[in-house]
Parts: sequence; structure tokens; C-alpha cells
Amino acid sequence: MDDYAGDVIDLLDALHVPEAVVVGLSMGGYVALAMMRLAPRYIHALVLADTRPQADTPEGLENRKRMVQLARERGVAAVADEMVAKLVGETTRRERPDVVALVRALTLSSSVDGVIGALEAMKTRPDSTPLLASIHMPTLVIVGDEDGITPPAVAEAMQRAIAGSQLVVVSGAGHLPNLEDPHAFNTALAGFLEHRV
Repeated sequence: MDDYAGDVIDLLDALHVPEAVVVGLSMGGYVALAMMRLAPRYIHALVLADTRPQADTPEGLENRKRMVQLARERGVAAVADEMVAKLVGETTRRERPDVVALVRALTLSSSVDGVIGALEAMKTRPDSTPLLASIHMPTLVIVGDEDGITPPAVAEAMQRAIAGSQLVVVSGAGHLPNLEDPHAFNTALAGFLEHRV
């Protein structure tokens, strides 16, 4: 995860951006927290969406190993078959087949090596929970109320641990509220940027 964070920091340097509002959704939240650990001076404000600070549980580690094996043996389509229904909420699965198809297409656009690299990075990430109390910049936590991967209770605990942070729960969305309800997600993000940053 630190390598991903280092790539973002290198990009900011190359673009001569001294600080930014860093928005991390899902694995992107792990990258944002790694940036907080490695180089917090680059972060003016933080948005953590449908993510968690904790490292993987033993069960989570075993599942990632299984997914790596699945990707190696059967390819990205097999990973998509298993993951897409978990990534979107029940409301989206029922009412927005176009979004389900989009999430599947985005998953299929990844290479096997890319999927395996991401899974390996996620399973080796450290626990960032102790870091939360040291976050003293404007912070927004967003979560879909149907997120089964990083449920609202995880987001609520994270928001409580970051002093002065704000929580927005997107109704009828799962793990990808930016795709499942872009209007609600963008409204929350715009309100945060306008009033807190």
C-alpha cells in the first residue's frame, strides 16, 4: 500500500501540487491512510469513503489468498463473478442493472496481474486505527447504508475516532456510492469542499 501512496506523492510532486484534498474510496482509502502515515503534509483535507482503518482479519487474509488463487486459475471474470454482487447494494442490484453492468465492466478492464497486485497490497497493509487520532485536518467519511464490505458501523467508528470529522451515509447504496448514487455522493463531496475546505 505504501508503494501506491508513494506513486500518488510522486505525481503530486511532478505536478507541483504542494497539498491536495485526498479522496480515497475502498482501497483508495487504504492509500489515503498510507499517505497520512508517510507524508501528511501533502494532505489539506481528507475524504474516506467506504473504507476501513483496520488491517485484514485472519478470515479476510484467507479470503484474499483465495481470490488471488481464483484470479490465477480462472482469470478476472471469475473474480468479477464473485465480487460484483458484494460491491453494489441490494437496491442497486434490484433497480439499477446498468450500474451493476458498469461495475462488472470496470472489474473486467483490470489485468490478472493488476488484480493480484491489489489483493496482495490490501492483505499486507498495516492497521491504521492508531493513526486516526492524529488526523487534524478537515475530514469527511462517506458510506453506503447497504455496504456489506465496510458497513456503516465501521464508518461511524472511524468518524468518531477522527476529531471534528463529518459522516455522510448514502441511502440505498452499497460499497460504491459514487457509482450507485453519484448525485448524493457528489453533493456530499461538494458540500464538504465548500464549507470545510
